[in-house]
Amino acid sequence: MTAYVITVPGTFLRELDADSRAALLRGLRPADPQHTALGEAEDLDILTVNEGGTFSIRLEIEAENKRGAEAEAKRVAGAALDEAGFSPREAPLGSAFVTGIDSSY
Repeated sequence: MTAYVITVPGTFLRELDADSRAALLRGLRPADPQHTALGEAEDLDILTVNEGGTFSIRLEIEAENKRGAEAEAKRVAGAALDEAGFSPREAPLGSAFVTGIDSSY
């Protein structure tokens, strides 16, 4: 198994209020990339929200390969968004991609 830092982009099509943001962060916290050497060194935030509602979620995922890590990151992000009250139509996700591989893992 390898530890990957995966970025999942998306767009909020309705407002992310403080309560929803807190719920989303709680759902994502177990996969926080700050737990990796890369995440700590690069000071990667788990959630970045930009003007216009676009966002990036960065997650630490353990997987056998890149494809598996990307798929698991989308699953984790989607589940956390669902828990925060966002349907896939209200916060569609883009293609996940590898931000880094934690070589010290």
